[in-house]
Amino acid sequence: MQKKRITQRERRHKRIRKRLAGASERPRLCIYRSLSNISAQIVDDGAGKTILSVSTFDKDVKSQLPYGGNIKAAEKLGELLAQKAKSKGVSKVVFDRGGFTYHGRIKAFAEAARKSGLLF
Repeated sequence: MQKKRITQRERRHKRIRKRLAGASERPRLCIYRSLSNISAQIVDDGAGKTILSVSTFDKDVKSQLPYGGNIKAAEKLGELLAQKAKSKGVSKVVFDRGGFTYHGRIKAFAEAARKSGLLF
């Protein structure tokens, strides 16, 4: 059952990625969530480079949050990503939800990033 669920998510992600691509003026913000952690990165697909990444595995985030797999952690990570993106000069992105439903932690992350000034 678990393997089937993962396969279905990967198929959804491939379908999404057919239409989404990050350029240098508007890179792709991709997110991944597991049961206990969340990670996100901003990628320039044209150059094939990761501009920046944040995760609940990072020491500065891990020290502030007791657990990385809840909505509170997703909101904190969204704010942190938006601040780092602004410091790197990125203000507009394309949101890639990674085949996950836009609900719960994914939605909380996106709304926190938007509230902190990222446009998508």
